Amino acid sequence: MERLRESFQRAPVIEKEGGYEYVVLPISNGVPMLDPALLREVVVGITRVADLEGVDKIVTPEAMGIHISTAVSLQTDLPVTVVRKREYGLPGEVEIHQETGYSEGEMYVNDVEEGDRVLVLDDLLSTGGTLRALTDALDGIGADIADVVVVIRKVGSESAMAESPHDVTALVDIEVSDGEVTVVDEYR
Repeated sequence: MERLRESFQRAPVIEKEGGYEYVVLPISNGVPMLDPALLREVVVGITRVADLEGVDKIVTPEAMGIHISTAVSLQTDLPVTVVRKREYGLPGEVEIHQETGYSEGEMYVNDVEEGDRVLVLDDLLSTGGTLRALTDALDGIGADIADVVVVIRKVGSESAMAESPHDVTALVDIEVSDGEVTVVDEYR
């Protein structure tokens, strides 16, 4: 994860309302520009750590999991289901409410049915609000969550996933303090 580690060294940290420190990273935000070599490194890391056995589809929340999940899809031939922030009113659509450290709103799950074996994939786990709402909804649908994988886990604060029955695997754990990003652990 050399390129990913290097990206943290150049990452600006923006303070959001309430003192939340938001890290701006190419792999999470596409800003600054996302280098294909970094995306490739992340995809290889994900395919090495994720439980892909018998998985039917990748489920990812809008928006920052889309490019990562699409790249993993191209590598694994697994279809991607995007949990959108827009309601479509399709049959079986499930509405969920998510809260993060800097926003809240509704999201909508489509194309996941009871018995589907899914990989939940996202860029970042910080407060855990989005992933917790999503995994709870998938459990409610009756999907089988094979694995929950994030590229980056921000540690040092309470996460809504701490009480979840689903473990989260991260390629790297970071700590953000006083505008600085430190890698504290990485999957080996």
